[in-house]
Amino acid sequence: MSRAADVGTATQIVLAVAVAPMLVGVTRQTRARLEGRAGAGWRQPYRDLRKLLRKQSLRPRGTTIVFAAAPLLVAASTLAAAGLVPIVVASPTTTRIGDLFVVVGLLLFGTVTLALAGLDSGTAFGGMGASRTITMAALVEPSLLLAVFALSVPVRSTSLAAIVTSVAAHPETVARPGAVLAGAALVVAVLAETGRLPIDNPATHLELTMVHEAMTLEYAGPRLAVIEWASALRLTVLLALLANLFWPAGIAIHNVSAPALLLATVAITAKLVVLAAVLGGAEVLLAKLRLFRVPELLAGAFLLGLLAVTTSSVLSVNAS
Repeated sequence: MSRAADVGTATQIVLAVAVAPMLVGVTRQTRARLEGRAGAGWRQPYRDLRKLLRKQSLRPRGTTIVFAAAPLLVAASTLAAAGLVPIVVASPTTTRIGDLFVVVGLLLFGTVTLALAGLDSGTAFGGMGASRTITMAALVEPSLLLAVFALSVPVRSTSLAAIVTSVAAHPETVARPGAVLAGAALVVAVLAETGRLPIDNPATHLELTMVHEAMTLEYAGPRLAVIEWASALRLTVLLALLANLFWPAGIAIHNVSAPALLLATVAITAKLVVLAAVLGGAEVLLAKLRLFRVPELLAGAFLLGLLAVTTSSVLSVNAS
């Protein structure tokens, strides 16, 4: 069973790596179509990565090893999170080490690393983007923790695989008040973690409004390709987590055979494409919030997460 679980974990890592640029392309293409534009197609992110990999890698004067190593560290931490989050399989391997706090810690490590790289570049925009990112992370990470922790209260475990397995066995639990509040908080946290509207605009070219892009302005060539790929992978991991926490249909749990993995791969790919299309459609209807209003939204998400934990705890005590 352990070897089969390891194969399942490897399968979901390969899947996440492969489909991450596609989800960005689906989001952009959906937004373009709804805005009346033809769009570049969902395969354009793959072409962009290939073009960046062929370019020369530049390093600004005065930067240290932090600037050079940041892309690889961000990619490695996000890739590790992709192996721990139950995307295709909820296996005993991920149950042992795929803890909520470990996954959030890996994502936070990538955020802090990229912020340090922005500061290391010594530019005004890099420092501004790093400052904004850390300010948002101080509210986003607790909101993400509380939202998923509220779902873990009835399970009595912070293992993501255990939560997904419980929801798959008892799908009616997602309609409980605590789960609904947790879902709302989790959606806001995912939007903030991935830098999407209304928190941040990934398509902006105005430096004064940038958050994530402001920290990567000094990168070029293969290093920029790694950062862009890691950003797409983070979007994939968080959307997969959101999908499987509330609708784990098709995920391989007890049967980690080749047909089960194939079915789980098709199921999660379909769910990810749907969520990416919904995200692209929502961005057409949403406007970017003013920078000083963003903490208010994130504080609201934190409050929703806190209410979700309280509600789940009270209902669990009453049920027992």
